[in-house]
Amino acid sequence: MELLLLSIYSFFVWLIFFKFRWLPWNMTSQIVVITLPIIGIAALILLLNIVAPSSSDIRVVNYVVAVNARVNGLVTEVLVEPNRPVRKGDVLFRLDPTPYELEVSALQAQLQQLGVQLVTANANQRGLAQQLLNASGSKQAVASQLKLARLRVQQLDELAATGAGNRFDYEQALADAANLDAQLEAATAAESQVREKLAAKTDDGEQDEIANVKAQVARVEAQLGDARWRLDQTIYRAPANGTVVALALRPGAMAVPLPITPAMTFVEDEQWIMAIFGQNEVRKIKPGQEAEIALKMYPGRIIKCKVDSIMWATAQGQLPIGGTNTSAGVAPIPQKSLAVRLLANRDDSKLFLAAGAVGSGAVYTDSGEAIHILRKVILRISTKIDWLILKLH
Repeated sequence: MELLLLSIYSFFVWLIFFKFRWLPWNMTSQIVVITLPIIGIAALILLLNIVAPSSSDIRVVNYVVAVNARVNGLVTEVLVEPNRPVRKGDVLFRLDPTPYELEVSALQAQLQQLGVQLVTANANQRGLAQQLLNASGSKQAVASQLKLARLRVQQLDELAATGAGNRFDYEQALADAANLDAQLEAATAAESQVREKLAAKTDDGEQDEIANVKAQVARVEAQLGDARWRLDQTIYRAPANGTVVALALRPGAMAVPLPITPAMTFVEDEQWIMAIFGQNEVRKIKPGQEAEIALKMYPGRIIKCKVDSIMWATAQGQLPIGGTNTSAGVAPIPQKSLAVRLLANRDDSKLFLAAGAVGSGAVYTDSGEAIHILRKVILRISTKIDWLILKLH
């Protein structure tokens, strides 16, 4: 762009001083002719860097997920190939489900057994009420018999004292009364035992026996839910639309949930277009402003974008806790720089952009719109150079 402006300027100098000779070509005019373009172009570029800042560091980045098996298991199937697109929910690989199916079956059987115990406990609860009625009735009957036996003992004692009664009948009545007294104590104890069982309740007002069985049911149901979850994890599905790379998994291998040894790497289709600017270049950049980028993978093409946001936090602004250094990623943002996220416009949103593609671009702020055209011309001229492949082999 500078060369173009100098060429135009030189043409007018030639017309004025040499073609038409409107002004004399002397020392003064020569100094003015040389000084003006230097000052003018410098001022123009400085102003342009404020109102239409450019970046030579445009990056296309994708989310990368390290895929690990969530449970231990023997790999039975690997249903994807490297560098082939997959859709969200597609099966990536399967593990042998047999151990987890057996665990689920065992817990289901245990849950059925506890269900029978719960029915029995409820039946026992209903039986305790009937047992209390029977115990109370037996106690009352024995108490009535004891009362009658004591009255008979008193009567026989009086008759024996006057000689009108048989002493043997009196002693027999005493024995009968003592037997009934023992029966009354047994009936009282039985009634108290039943009442204690009925009174044994939890804070929720539920019988201990039933609450105990229900607690066992809840514990086994939790174990069954965990076992079913682990059974489901023997089938690993794609977390999003993307591509599998670095596939190291094969049938017959043992998959383990260790993050240090991922089974494969999954690159999501969702992309970020990042423009790296110096911190003093972003003061006029705002979301929604127009932007243009030119990637080296598409020589000569201008991709229209809009500013989505400015990343106001970078790795150098994060305080490490416990001595652990905060990772800045594979391609960290340079020191004293900030990243601006760009979104491709509708016409270019379907354009394939390789993860890791680089290029240059510019953002057109709300100021200095009259000279934005200069930045656009500069960007279009620079992208033409991408057609050149400068190597000798």
